[in-house]
Amino acid sequence: MNHEEKSVLKTGTSIVTKECQISGSKNLENILFLGNLPPVNKVRKVGDSPTEETAYPALLQYCPDSHLVQLSLIVDANILFPAEYPYTSSTTKILRENFAELYTEASSLIPLKKEDLIVDIGSNDGNLLSNFQTNHKVLGVTPEDICKIAIARGIPTIQDYFTAKVVDKILKEEGKAKIITATNVFAHIERVNEVVENILRLLDEDGVFISESHYLLPLIETLQYDTIYHEHLRYYSLHSLSNLLEKNHGLEIFHAKRIPTHGGSIRVYAARKGKFKVQSSVAEILAAEKSKVTSKEQLLKFRDDVVLSKLQLMALLLKLKQENKKIYGISAPSRASTLINYCGIDAGILDYVLEVKGSYKIGNYMPGTLIPIEEESILFSNQPDYALLLSWHIADELIPKLKEKGYKGKFIVPLPEPRIVD
Repeated sequence: MNHEEKSVLKTGTSIVTKECQISGSKNLENILFLGNLPPVNKVRKVGDSPTEETAYPALLQYCPDSHLVQLSLIVDANILFPAEYPYTSSTTKILRENFAELYTEASSLIPLKKEDLIVDIGSNDGNLLSNFQTNHKVLGVTPEDICKIAIARGIPTIQDYFTAKVVDKILKEEGKAKIITATNVFAHIERVNEVVENILRLLDEDGVFISESHYLLPLIETLQYDTIYHEHLRYYSLHSLSNLLEKNHGLEIFHAKRIPTHGGSIRVYAARKGKFKVQSSVAEILAAEKSKVTSKEQLLKFRDDVVLSKLQLMALLLKLKQENKKIYGISAPSRASTLINYCGIDAGILDYVLEVKGSYKIGNYMPGTLIPIEEESILFSNQPDYALLLSWHIADELIPKLKEKGYKGKFIVPLPEPRIVD
């Protein structure tokens, strides 16, 4: 029996992990179970009759050896990221601004030339690479059909997963990369140690790997259990990223930065040891994590708080429905699927979930439910009493925008502590 057969148990389209995905340690502690959750990107058309749907257990585990928090189950990537994957990063203002800022910061930290190649793993519609496109060579790698938008924008893109075979192709046709980016995908990819080895093969000797991942510290601080779903295999702290990049592969983290995307993420710059001066930001973030996300006890406190938050939200919704209040959901990010399914919210509670015009999700049901996703204009033409902000992490941006467009009702912000906002 080989190492992989020992470490995982295959169950059809999923793999039950028996080891830490970074260190291989079998010393795993169970932290939080959110029940069986449907894949967040598997949607059914409005009007289709309910059929048998697969849902997968979402169990959060902690490895004290690497400080990694991970899901216990790895679901087939073809199920989680189908070719018709509906997400487009360019439709989100905060992401457009974030990637513009990333380009500015990276340009100030890394000496770049016109001929330098920038490769983006999981490049989606080319949002990130569009910032590098004018001044450098760019190349995207992503498996979804959404890459056709990037190609139409003049951004060369390989429609495939970031595999050793794809790296061979890039090395043969384009050469080594000065910068490789992986934003909001580095926690999604199975066999992450193999991915880092492929990054090292493609990376120039003086090159830099830049990752952005949803960050464990704000997840704990603001009870973002709704970001736990099967796309996200790992929930990184800087401690766990250091164990992955430095301890396992000799890539030195020389700068780290907390950023606001997805309710709180971390941007990390890593290069071969000694190539860049290590900035004070690294030690500062490691120190901030020490008392919050580096022990089982801290994480079990998070579990208890999640349960209380769920009960508080259900109590609030019960009170409103007893008063015959009409409630619509606002926006359908992936995280909304976890909140809705974990809390047991159905079409008897939310009449609709509303998305901005042009969203690929409109005309479908929320995963695991019969709640239809409709265009946002319904909020203004058929005003509900309450709007449940499923993208609650950008409530400060959404609330004034929806009021300005004409919504006159109240808002429900579900996390971290459910509250009503006029």
